Amino acid sequence: MKKPVIAIDGYSSTGKSSISKVIADKLGLIHLDTGALYRGVTWFALQNCIDENGSIDLQKLFSSLDQIELEFRNNDGELILYLNHIDISKQIRTNEVSDNVSIVAKQKEVRDFLLHSQRSLAEKGGIIMDGRDIGTVVLPNADYKFFLTASIDERTNRRYFELESLGIQAEREQVKKNLIVRDKIDSEREIAPLKQAEDAIVIDNTNLTKDGTIDLILSHIKNI
Repeated sequence: MKKPVIAIDGYSSTGKSSISKVIADKLGLIHLDTGALYRGVTWFALQNCIDENGSIDLQKLFSSLDQIELEFRNNDGELILYLNHIDISKQIRTNEVSDNVSIVAKQKEVRDFLLHSQRSLAEKGGIIMDGRDIGTVVLPNADYKFFLTASIDERTNRRYFELESLGIQAEREQVKKNLIVRDKIDSEREIAPLKQAEDAIVIDNTNLTKDGTIDLILSHIKNI
């Protein structure tokens, strides 16, 4: 019996990735953090495609996409992102990447570059994928679709403590501002905007623990 394909979309810092990892482990699925892929491209751009003003030169990035090889490697059950055979799992969580990823991710050339690989990974089933356009664009025929949301203050706290745990210094107000800007860019972009799929189950986890959110999602998944 083919294992299910599960799509989890939602706003930044609603716990999409960490929740998806646990569900994947519980159900014996592969978890793919698509946000990490976009962060990987952004990190590459910041290292290789900066113009004289210190901004990302998008045209240079587009012409360099064929130089990017992104892959997830299994490290004791956790998928670690490698860019051209180098572990970049910590680098992609820096503020510099967070400040630029939405601009990179809204580019059609970048989305097309990553779309094919995402769909190929899901063809055999048994995968849970999280992002912003999984249920609407990447995997519109997913067996289960969820959309996570939470208040901006709660998401700010989560993001702030995540950065702190990684040893990355940040100011809470700057974290909040970054999230608000990302929400706006992600929701208003022309290509594959962040939005709820019509057949997605919406979960507001402002007042839910991580375990509570996981239990609620699992309660909707039948016949595993």
